Amino acid sequence: MKTEVRMMKPVAMALSLMLLVSNAGAGERESLEQLRSTTVGLIEALVQEGILSKEKANELIRKAEAAKQAPAESNAQPVVAGVADATAQDGSVVRVQYVPEFVKQQLRADIEKDVMAKLNYHVESERLALPSWLDRISFEGDVRLRYEPDRFSERNLPEFQYGLNTGRQAMIANSTDDQNRYRVRARFGINAKLSDTFTAGIRMTTGHMDNPLSPNQSIEIRQAKLDWGLDRVFVTAKPYSWLTATAGRFANPFFSTDMVWDRSLAFDGAAVTFTPKLNDSVTGFGTIGAFPIDQVHKNSFNKAKDKWFMGAQAGLEWISPNKSSVKAGLALYDFKEVQGIRNNQDGVDTRYNASVMPWRQKGNNTFDVLQNGDASCGLVDLANGGQGYSGSGCGLASKFKVLNLTGQVDLATFDPVHVILQGDYARNIAFDRQEIYNRTGRLYDKETDAYQVKLTVGMPDVANRHDWQVFGAYKRIEADAVMDSFNDSDFNLGGTNAKGTILGGSYGLDKNTSFTARWYSTREVSGLPLSIDVFLFDLTARF
Repeated sequence: MKTEVRMMKPVAMALSLMLLVSNAGAGERESLEQLRSTTVGLIEALVQEGILSKEKANELIRKAEAAKQAPAESNAQPVVAGVADATAQDGSVVRVQYVPEFVKQQLRADIEKDVMAKLNYHVESERLALPSWLDRISFEGDVRLRYEPDRFSERNLPEFQYGLNTGRQAMIANSTDDQNRYRVRARFGINAKLSDTFTAGIRMTTGHMDNPLSPNQSIEIRQAKLDWGLDRVFVTAKPYSWLTATAGRFANPFFSTDMVWDRSLAFDGAAVTFTPKLNDSVTGFGTIGAFPIDQVHKNSFNKAKDKWFMGAQAGLEWISPNKSSVKAGLALYDFKEVQGIRNNQDGVDTRYNASVMPWRQKGNNTFDVLQNGDASCGLVDLANGGQGYSGSGCGLASKFKVLNLTGQVDLATFDPVHVILQGDYARNIAFDRQEIYNRTGRLYDKETDAYQVKLTVGMPDVANRHDWQVFGAYKRIEADAVMDSFNDSDFNLGGTNAKGTILGGSYGLDKNTSFTARWYSTREVSGLPLSIDVFLFDLTARF
């Protein structure tokens, strides 16, 4: 009986709409005829899904056709109608019947809601839709094509000379020969809503498997296939609106810029973020986390310790009624066991070889942990234009504990055009010249400060056709201000001991398709001359 009642509701609506068409005046007939056509289609769909029999459907349509052909002067009242009087040329009164627009809109909404819900089920209430787990799955991804001309100054020395007795910049694969690189990046991710509290996700990306920073890969026929690896795998819990906890390999949880962390770097470990709302305009935020860098397999021949870091950040964000905002955060990143440890001088001891960072770019002060007289710390030439390498004997001279202050002002007065000013300052407060001398036998200058300022004008996100954005920045990073393993891999082709400007812009070619051009012009802060101009031309399609 309940099933029959549920069936009659959409049927009654459909019949009422068809009767409206038959009783409408000429001014309404065209639009109602369109509505009648839709209603007939819905009746046929009800038949196909077993909700309505073919005989009952034919009977409904016959009744509607009969009503349509009834005389216009019939005294029958419409199901839903209004009546207005008008005077004809002969002075007689003509009654014009009409259906208010709001009634038609309400009827359409009711039919769509009720009938579409019914179509999800058989008469026996069996599910007709796709498996329910598909409702909890979402996909994301993008494809980026890049043309990258790299230009090196004539003032630069040959690459091998940068490692000779400098303790710095030993990881330069090319410093004199201009190059043009054609590169691609592809990413594809799947996110699942497990419950109201838990979500999980994975993401695949291109890129060399020994490079934690850049997902870019040079394309050439010689490389028959591109590398494709798992870049994200995480579980997130959000038990309260103000509390989020994530574990696995996931995106950067800190409010920061690429001066400290490359935009593509994945964080391995666990992090908890708090976002308490202090009032209608001000929200606090805080993040704490622990992240392993290199888990060393210790034994009697390997005495190096695991490398990891802890991070903590606190800050405030103010949002005005017109969506302008001010945000600032102070963070401390405490790196453990990343400094190199010298082996004994017998030429055989290798117990502390693993104290060397497994991945570096260039710029941090270093020393030779192998005690074999190789001051260049194992200079190598990388294939495919890479900027980093696993230096077999090149240990970091300084310890690292980075204090980082980040701020942003976003003016939305001219929305959708925004004016965004960002500032960033970092200092390595763990640098101790005497401690470094005791451990390495070498003296190093204290170069531990970094800062950048960036101005952006345009849409905050270039996502639609004709969206645009222009930006300019200045950045200065001293040798031991931040770890050269993790910061921006494009500026100065990666690493520290560099200063320079960044100019660029983005334009939306279509929805989810944009073009971006950037120019990085850099040179050394101190030491041997090294000037590099990097141009990036990116075509990005998101889905």
